[in-house]
Amino acid sequence: MTRHSTVRRQLPKVHDLAPLMKFKKPEFDATKRRLDAALTIEDLRRIAKRRTPKAAFDYTDGSAEAEISIGRAREAFADIQFNPAILRDVSKVSTGWEVLGAPVSLPFGIAPTGFTRMMQTEGEIAGAHAAARAGIPFSLSTMGTASIEDVQEANPQGRNWFQLYMWKERERSMALVDRAAKAGYDTLLVTVDVPVAGARLRDKRNGMSIPPALTPGTVLNALPRPKWWIDFLTTEPLAFASLDRWSGTVAELLDTMFDPTVTFDDLAWIRDQWPGKIVVKGIQTVADARAVVDLGVDGIVLSNHGGRQLDRAPIPFHLLPEVARQVGSDTEVILDTGIMSGADVVAAIALGARFTLIGRAYLYGLMAGGEAGVNRAVDILAEQVERTMRLLGVTSLEELTPAHVTQLTRLAPR
Repeated sequence: MTRHSTVRRQLPKVHDLAPLMKFKKPEFDATKRRLDAALTIEDLRRIAKRRTPKAAFDYTDGSAEAEISIGRAREAFADIQFNPAILRDVSKVSTGWEVLGAPVSLPFGIAPTGFTRMMQTEGEIAGAHAAARAGIPFSLSTMGTASIEDVQEANPQGRNWFQLYMWKERERSMALVDRAAKAGYDTLLVTVDVPVAGARLRDKRNGMSIPPALTPGTVLNALPRPKWWIDFLTTEPLAFASLDRWSGTVAELLDTMFDPTVTFDDLAWIRDQWPGKIVVKGIQTVADARAVVDLGVDGIVLSNHGGRQLDRAPIPFHLLPEVARQVGSDTEVILDTGIMSGADVVAAIALGARFTLIGRAYLYGLMAGGEAGVNRAVDILAEQVERTMRLLGVTSLEELTPAHVTQLTRLAPR
């Protein structure tokens, strides 16, 4: 005969239940409640999509043609294996070091983005404030919607970088460079992958114009997003760092401005005009990396413009190890395109990048909650960077090496 054990039951006592019944204090600030619930950049992206009209969200979220480049860039970060070291004391971790001659608190900064106040009315000023708070650089685009001087005022003690598109009207380009120098910007990012605008099909299908047009479709799309339109219509009209007004599409504006005749000689000429650090953004081959480094630039950005120019362009993260081997001792290598987590940032540093730039990740936070949303995006990435470093068994960026990362193969040339 098998004996079965019996469970003794009793009525719960109040003093036993009390520790189990702690209720969370309600958060009445809807923005804070929304942002606190976001644990990843993808969470911020989902919030941003709900709160932003389709044309503005798609301008941020989309890329060129079939959007293959941005998909591959993100897959490249997914296709890595981390190789952790165990039994290391990681009680204290340092996430900063020196980049382009000055310290940064984190191994990423805010990338230059155009038409930023179109995504959310606080725009670049929110990004500049967040960068100042985090101790990281903020980059202002030639196509930014805040002036060079206003960004400097928003981040007076921090590091401001200015991104330059070389226009057909060279005098206008260099006038901006002069203003940035006078405002104390320490680095010039010269973008070289835009001889013409890429085919951004989402924008064409949405009829994306500057400023946004109030068509029946946009009005219908605005109904569930009244706050965005109230903010847009009751704040200062869009003003650009580089021009006063434009009435066409984004692509038409870019084609009017961008100069397809720019060469290495022009880059050398710009180098002679700028008193600070100069970085070339848009490098996509090892040969071009070597060519611009031989011109004496201080840094390069491996970037395919977030997949927004040439679709099926090289994957910057795949280029990184070879570029770092070839020119890393001669210049500082920066990486952007596809970064959506702090683990992506750590992987890039391990494979030879000195620094990384975040564009969409910052804009998702901006659209999700203005300046508070940008702060949340930076905090999410910072927490992920530190946690990943600890789990890898390193306490400083200097300890990260290629041995910590294995790039797994999904795409390989035939």
